[in-house]
Amino acid sequence: MLGDSRRMTTQTTPTIGFLDGPDPTTDAQRMFDEDTAELGYVMTATRLWAYQPAAMTGLFDLARQITAGQTLTVRQRSILVTACASALGDSYCALVWGSRLAERSNPLTAAGVVRGIDDGLTDAERALAAWARTVAHDPNGTTPADVQRLRTAGFSDQQIFAITAFVAVRLAFSTVNDALGLRPDAALSITAPAVVRDAVTFGRPIADEQR
Repeated sequence: MLGDSRRMTTQTTPTIGFLDGPDPTTDAQRMFDEDTAELGYVMTATRLWAYQPAAMTGLFDLARQITAGQTLTVRQRSILVTACASALGDSYCALVWGSRLAERSNPLTAAGVVRGIDDGLTDAERALAAWARTVAHDPNGTTPADVQRLRTAGFSDQQIFAITAFVAVRLAFSTVNDALGLRPDAALSITAPAVVRDAVTFGRPIADEQR
């Protein structure tokens, strides 16, 4: 047990954004280990959500539950998150998901979505990006015409509900991270395509070094 405690302690940092680092727990360590296995480092967002690991897991499970069976591709989800994060001004998720979108399209297309220019997208994808930005900017400003654009693009009302709920969950995640001062992981200065990094002119700057 002592060895496990020491190992978990080394995974925490003095501060996470504006907060002191949370006490290490077994659940937090599990999330740290998952990040390390996938990325080679622990994301700052994961360290912050170590305050309530079940809440982070629950949010992501909810997002998966919302989109289950709705035939939304990884590329479509990447467009939704990149567009809503950029509209919100969240540099962290814009860089992470803009990089994922670049892998599934190309860096110039992804950088365009970050900037609100959707030239590299299909008509259906443009409708998704526009809806995500509207939901992020002014959910009370949506109109029946906005919804009809999604229908015209081929999305059913069931899918439109799922798309909207998915964006809302992502906005909730971004809002917590941004409000508590998280900066994008230093590794993104290397892994994110240069044109995507250059497009992210909003939000908090990339961290100086990976901790």
